[in-house]
Amino acid sequence: MTKLKTKKTIFNGMSYRDTQRVNSKNRNKLKQEDRHWLKIEGYKNVGWNNLISLYDKIKDFLDKYQFDDLTLEELFLEADRIGNKYLTSQEIQETNHKLAKEVNEIAEEIDKQYPDTEIEIIDFSNKTKKTYRRQANQKSYRTIKY
Repeated sequence: MTKLKTKKTIFNGMSYRDTQRVNSKNRNKLKQEDRHWLKIEGYKNVGWNNLISLYDKIKDFLDKYQFDDLTLEELFLEADRIGNKYLTSQEIQETNHKLAKEVNEIAEEIDKQYPDTEIEIIDFSNKTKKTYRRQANQKSYRTIKY
């Protein structure tokens, strides 16, 4: 009697055993409390349905971790990027135009309330440094000489 070949099931391009390996490896990357939560909730690395649900839950945890180390500015940029996915290019352009207009109005109001009447001149030439060094050297020379 010949054996019947069963069709090999694939999930995300991985076989059953490959999916188990990936789950085990990624599970080790999780925080201890999250691993404990998975265990309490009954997520197992055995059986196709369990493998897939565990894979998805681990992926959710790892995606959450990527935002833990971001600064506030990076979080705002990420939120903006996600929000822009749901807008058309015309809506994005209109929003940017409104924002630029508002920022310009605020800048004009600041200039009205805090006029900058002083002119600041910064001299980056080497003369100031040399003069300072010479004065410092002359002072030290004077103090040595009695």
